[in-house]
Amino acid sequence: MDYYEDLEVGDVTEYGSKTMTKAEIIEFASKYDPQPFHLDEEAAKETFFGGLAASGWHTAAVCMRLLVDGVLRDQASMGAAGVDELRWKRPVYPGDTISVRVEVLEKEPDPNDPTRGRVRSRMTGLNQDGEPVISWEGLGLVARREPADTDADEENREGQ
Repeated sequence: MDYYEDLEVGDVTEYGSKTMTKAEIIEFASKYDPQPFHLDEEAAKETFFGGLAASGWHTAAVCMRLLVDGVLRDQASMGAAGVDELRWKRPVYPGDTISVRVEVLEKEPDPNDPTRGRVRSRMTGLNQDGEPVISWEGLGLVARREPADTDADEENREGQ
C-alpha cells in the first residue's frame, strides 16, 4: 500500500489497457451522450470525426476505471477534491486500446486534516500508438501512514 509519504513529485506510473468496442461506444452514448457521431456510423462519417467515435465522457469513465484498478488499488486513496484542466486530445474509435499514465506534479500535507496529504497529479489517457487522447489534473487525498504533527508540518513548509 502506498501512502502519502511514499509518493514523490515526478513519479510516473502507467497502467492498464482497455480496448474500446463499437457496441460499448454506442451503449454508453445512448445512455449518456446521444449525439449522432457517437451513435450512428453513417452520420459520424459526415462529421470531423470521420467515423463513429467514443464520447469524451466514456473515455474519461474508462480512464477512471483503469486508475481505480491500477493506481488507486495500491494506494491509500481517500478520494479526491476535484479535477482541473480536463481535455479531450483526440478521438477514440472502435478498436482503440486505452491505457493511463499518471505523473505526480506536487504534494503537500492537508492543512485541515493531519491524517492525509493532497497530491496533484496529471492523468493522461493514451491510445495504442502512445498518443494522448485525454488528460486531466486531479487533486487526490491520500492517507498518511501516521497522523502528522501539524505544527511540525508548518515549520517544514516555512523552512523550504
